[in-house]
Amino acid sequence: MERPELPLQQLHAFVMLAEELHFGRAATRLGIAQPPLSQQIRRLEGKVGHALFSREPGRIALTPAGRELLPAARHALNGLADGLAAARDVGSGRVGRLRIGFAASLALTVLPGLLRTFRERFPAVELDIQEMTTTPQLAALRERTIDIGLLREPPADDAELGFAIVLTEPFVAVLPSAHPFAAQRAVRVEQLADCPFVLLPRAVGPPLYDQITSLCIAAGFTPRVAQHAVEWQTVCALVETGLGVSLAPESIRRIRLKGVAFRRIEPNTTLTRVAVAWRKNDSNPLVPRLLAALDQDPPDRS
Repeated sequence: MERPELPLQQLHAFVMLAEELHFGRAATRLGIAQPPLSQQIRRLEGKVGHALFSREPGRIALTPAGRELLPAARHALNGLADGLAAARDVGSGRVGRLRIGFAASLALTVLPGLLRTFRERFPAVELDIQEMTTTPQLAALRERTIDIGLLREPPADDAELGFAIVLTEPFVAVLPSAHPFAAQRAVRVEQLADCPFVLLPRAVGPPLYDQITSLCIAAGFTPRVAQHAVEWQTVCALVETGLGVSLAPESIRRIRLKGVAFRRIEPNTTLTRVAVAWRKNDSNPLVPRLLAALDQDPPDRS
């Protein structure tokens, strides 16, 4: 047998009357007149097929059917209230889930402060943090598998994605600590012409790779790449073993390896940019919340 649908308005009227056991007081709580309240109760009783209240002069009471319905009616109304509150929280950006992709080197600069600030302001938001290089981040944003990207050297223009620069920093030379140039306070790029290089593959971040090679070309040579490594931590570890030297963003200094020296380069005019990226048409309210947190608490540039 098909169960009748019980409109929430009728359930609300029923619960008010069950609590007050007085039509006048229940109507006042509902903000309606008594006749509409009586009509709601009669309609509900018609759907149930039984009287929900016994009516005697000057007194009403719940019938057995009414007593059976009351807990379920309260549960339905409370569930609706909870669902509406949860929907409001998600819609306003107070709760929900935000998926963030980040380049590994940004764990040394932008990421910790950003996550700390955002967590303090929105403790109920679930953060899904995924480490990935720039090219996979751009693909993941377009495929909607992440909501925010923190990457290096964003594209100049993109119809689908928005970008904002949050940090710029110069490059440094990365040398084995026993290398002769490590004794210098600064290294001229042309001094590295005869050295093998350890670099990130171009595929993981073409603009950054091109910046590094352009530094070398401007100094009169093309870098001879002896080894590729996907992460800067690995680049530094390979430099420590003596496989080569590298040029890296200045924040890579924060990777502490005893056998690696970081030195300022000359000329020191090229800057690498760190950007936050997002989909321009994203309806997730948490995206602007995070962008606002970045804007109000810019990353440490020291």
